[in-house]
Amino acid sequence: MTNLYFRKFHSDDFDHYFSLVSNESVMAMITERAIPLEEAHTNYKKILELNKKHELFGTYKVSTTDNVFLGLGRLILNEENTVEAELGYMLLPEFWGNSYGSKIADYFIEQARNTALTRLTAIIDPNNIPSRMILTNRGFISEKLCEIDGLPGEILSKALSDSITDKVNGNR
Repeated sequence: MTNLYFRKFHSDDFDHYFSLVSNESVMAMITERAIPLEEAHTNYKKILELNKKHELFGTYKVSTTDNVFLGLGRLILNEENTVEAELGYMLLPEFWGNSYGSKIADYFIEQARNTALTRLTAIIDPNNIPSRMILTNRGFISEKLCEIDGLPGEILSKALSDSITDKVNGNR
């Protein structure tokens, strides 16, 4: 399988971002609607500002090493509880079912383990079985089914071990 390249979104990456959020199939289980251009510009400005705030945390452009854009991945620090971050990802439909979501999740879980974080969360549509499988296969557990901004949501979480003994023994 192709190796992936992760780089925080820059100002010149808007077209890639927009190709994701304007895609009805991508957004069906996120917002249940494609994001229009003006709203996407507003959201993208927020992403760029957040990307400047922390070295590790933010929203990343994910591509193959030969520069084929796949989607995005994100690790967003919970500013109110700084030992927790939210993991997320979106892929263009032509890349679904090729283990890219798993590779993105693995990358950010590993990045999180190298920080002071003790917990990761992820929010999915409860009907998004592929995302649930990716997360539960990596030790995430369902915490809560709820409505988020009027849409169905499921919050999953994963405790990150900070024990040196656990890391030496491979219990991550």
